[in-house]
Amino acid sequence: MKSETISYLPEADKGPWGIYLEQVERVTPYLGKLSYWVDTLKRPKRILIVDVPIHLDDGTVVHFEGYRVHHNTSRGPAKGGVRYHQDVTLSEVMALSAWMTIKNAAVGLPYGGGKGGIRVDPRRLSPSELERITRRYTSEIGILIGPKKDIPAPDVGTGPREMAWMMDTYSMNVGATTPGVVTGKPIAIGGSLGRADATGNGVFFASRSAAEKIGLDIEGSRVVVQGFGNVGNAAARAFYDHGAKIVAISDVTGAVINEAGIDPYDLADYVSKSETRGVLGYPKAEPLPAAELFQVPCEFLIPAALERQITEQNAWKVETKIVAEGANGPTTPAADDILAERGVIVVPDVIANAGGVTVSYFEWVQDFNSYFWTEEEINKNLERVMREAFEAVWQVSQDRKVSLRTAAYIVAASRVLEARAMRGLYP
Repeated sequence: MKSETISYLPEADKGPWGIYLEQVERVTPYLGKLSYWVDTLKRPKRILIVDVPIHLDDGTVVHFEGYRVHHNTSRGPAKGGVRYHQDVTLSEVMALSAWMTIKNAAVGLPYGGGKGGIRVDPRRLSPSELERITRRYTSEIGILIGPKKDIPAPDVGTGPREMAWMMDTYSMNVGATTPGVVTGKPIAIGGSLGRADATGNGVFFASRSAAEKIGLDIEGSRVVVQGFGNVGNAAARAFYDHGAKIVAISDVTGAVINEAGIDPYDLADYVSKSETRGVLGYPKAEPLPAAELFQVPCEFLIPAALERQITEQNAWKVETKIVAEGANGPTTPAADDILAERGVIVVPDVIANAGGVTVSYFEWVQDFNSYFWTEEEINKNLERVMREAFEAVWQVSQDRKVSLRTAAYIVAASRVLEARAMRGLYP
């Protein structure tokens, strides 16, 4: 008897997890005999929901809800970031963990998929409160994480500082310094050179590979970036450094446009000094309604914010040749179909933004060996991995006459399910 897919959520709103399940359904007909195991992809291996109580600076006690999800570990330990955001939900963390399974397999990393998060607005907490919430959360999920079990990393709302606290907390609890328990750490405690810009650089490498396939030059091309955090900032700088023109950028504060081009280095300097800590008010560009960002004509559109940004409501307005997904899940399945009909190439998140986890893998390997590479070596190997992964996916898309997303899922799902089949079921 075929097992029933567990949704964990009401049928009316499956959220990001529902989008992921639809993506799996789309790839299933292409899996051949491996489709026997496809329900493996539809069920998280384990879900941990934790209470995270802390003392605020004023002495009061507040409780936050945290998650850590292992989607699949057939190919190796769980790997995925920790997100601090006020809109974090179980559906989101489940989907993000599943996308990590697909992403790691698509680029050939020996990892499974995991993800974590706390429903909190980190902007409302002081540094000491953030440290307390991070250390408490780390202790609560300590039963799952470890350098050979589950390796967290930064995500939205977290960074090297939080990873340092996580590493220290885990190390104190196990009685030994364990740098390999997390990646994305500061260099001083076992972090890797090149990690900070790795995801954005990976977006650029994947975009360039796609552009080469259609004879599109980076130099002189127009780029629109949604999100000016770590990923969007680094991607914008990479395009700018290679002669592209950044014509519009947005973040949580608003959007700005300058058809003559925006210097992302200058914009980053402005953001660091502005009261809003955002792009709004940048004097060398004009304000743009955020809803009109995707309508700005360009050759490359980089959604590098949150999921479900390009939908069936706005996909028909997108004016670009290539969408390179810097964020996880920014394009819905319905929007994928619309973009395909319009001839827009979508480089899916599981390839486009895999630079971060690739360099996280490099960091993990370096921590185990206590031998660290130069930044030049890191970037050279990152570009090689990204190019090889894109080429494999592009070839499948051409051979099977499918989108790059479906091709990426064919490659990744086949690798995961082959490992599942070979390992068998125990007991």
